[in-house]
Amino acid sequence: MAHHSLDKLDKKILGFIARDARIPFLEVARACNVSGAAIHQRIQKLTSLGILKGSEFILDPEKIGYETCAYIGLYLKNPEQFDEVVDALRKIPEVVECHYTTGGFDMFIKIYARNNHHLLTIIHDKLQPLGLSRSETIVSFNAVINRQLPVDDIPVDDEDDDDIED
Repeated sequence: MAHHSLDKLDKKILGFIARDARIPFLEVARACNVSGAAIHQRIQKLTSLGILKGSEFILDPEKIGYETCAYIGLYLKNPEQFDEVVDALRKIPEVVECHYTTGGFDMFIKIYARNNHHLLTIIHDKLQPLGLSRSETIVSFNAVINRQLPVDDIPVDDEDDDDIED
């Protein structure tokens, strides 16, 4: 994977928008002592490089009736069907993440269910028909840490940044 060099202004912008994705660009511009157009251009650059993946409103699953969060390790009968299984998992709305992993699992997914009965239904009716030899389910009681990577620890390219205030 390609890594991109960030300068102090990029890092400062990322700090502001990571804390509040709805912060007005002009407010960021004033805090960084640059023009609004410069902030807009930097945001576009960070987006086109794939550093920023957009902004979104984050739903609280529990508040909308999804009280069970589970992580499931999947073992496929035929690992060569990995791509087909991933395509099928994309069609199951309760599956919110799917990862390639090391270890014994062929893949590892995160799902939300309304309750334990709904979780059982998803596993039995939606996952088992995908060609699983077996699965291992871990139910999460509560996420006690859920955060982005810290912007302060991002390395910067120090060239040509002497005019930016910290």
